[in-house]
Amino acid sequence: MIQDILDLLKALNNDLPVSINLTDAGIMKTVTDIADQIIESASLTTEIEEVEEQLSGQKDDYSLIVHLAVKLARSKKILQTIKEKIHLSVVFAIYKEHQRILTAQEHPFGEDFLMKKIEQLNWLFDGKSNFSWDMIVVDDGCPENSGKIAIKILKERYNKDNVKVLFLKDAIEKRVPVVGQIRNTDESRKGGSIEYGMWVASRKEKDNHIIMYTDADLSIHLGQAGLLIDEIINEGKNAAIGSRRESTSVFVKQGIRNTRGKLFIYLWKRLLSPINFIVDTQCGFKAFTADNVRKIIPGTIEKQFAFDIELLLKTEILKHNSISKVAIAGIDSVDASTTTDLQPYPDMLKMIANMYYKYLPENDEADEFAGFIENLNREKWDKLVENIPEKIANGEPSEFDTFNEIKVRDLKAAIEK
Repeated sequence: MIQDILDLLKALNNDLPVSINLTDAGIMKTVTDIADQIIESASLTTEIEEVEEQLSGQKDDYSLIVHLAVKLARSKKILQTIKEKIHLSVVFAIYKEHQRILTAQEHPFGEDFLMKKIEQLNWLFDGKSNFSWDMIVVDDGCPENSGKIAIKILKERYNKDNVKVLFLKDAIEKRVPVVGQIRNTDESRKGGSIEYGMWVASRKEKDNHIIMYTDADLSIHLGQAGLLIDEIINEGKNAAIGSRRESTSVFVKQGIRNTRGKLFIYLWKRLLSPINFIVDTQCGFKAFTADNVRKIIPGTIEKQFAFDIELLLKTEILKHNSISKVAIAGIDSVDASTTTDLQPYPDMLKMIANMYYKYLPENDEADEFAGFIENLNREKWDKLVENIPEKIANGEPSEFDTFNEIKVRDLKAAIEK
């Protein structure tokens, strides 16, 4: 049976492009069609897992369409084995998405991501009466009125009531406690809106309620949500997070891979030991039990780009070994990205140092690195990036949880070069 699936994929692969455009409806229909063929051919989820493992050793030999289809097939097949009632809430924030939210016919950068996300969830849960879902879209203070555009699209093109648009500005004005000390939307960089949306979702009374958040773009197909649901429902985890860095992950990175990310990972891992087994903290594909959300959202101190890390840290502190990493497939969406030219690493690191002080016991190594980070300004950071120690620049982030040969003195010396 496994060989039959592999033979099918090999035959199909001959006529498929190496890369794909996630906004192309025809290509995405091909992906789900192949996924459905795999599901029909597989008797058990484990058979698809075996196919996934075998393809992981031949990543460059197969189109991303095939890799993604396999992930989607396993995700949907998993749901066939779950008999309990499950409710999934999907949250994402929008800021300056007034172009990508449009169709490709309306704008060159148009992804029609709102309606496509709805289509993806409908495909995943099709025919599964024990599953239900809703979506919460939160406007992060967009000056281009992305939230109002989303409302207009839903009114014109969607006739159900399970997709809601919220505005962070309203929560701030009403002094909703979960938004913390945010005085205006300028103080949120997605994190404030995501946490607000998750909190609103957690107020719903649903059996086996799972709350996940994602990015606005289409880089990660929501049909893979079953992979996260599996870890929470079948493995009893409080959280499951998509990772682009696992052995069976297939993620096409657009643009130049830079070493700044490695430096960032090395530094934060010196501070937050409970979660240093995680490499990809910033992947926009994470799910938590609603009960866990109600416990970790109150009292958070970060509402900007490092908010993921705080949520993971609080989850792991609540219960050790409660987070699963899940290999995913996807592709960067860089057109019209609101963070393409943004380099928030120094600010993120300073906030991570604050998390260390707030949540963790004192540690000599962590204290030294936290002090170093607190004294980093933009000029010192840029100098350090120019002279990143070779063992970090050429190292593997997956090994940075144990590799700690580069000390603060070495980083200071690099700045002084």
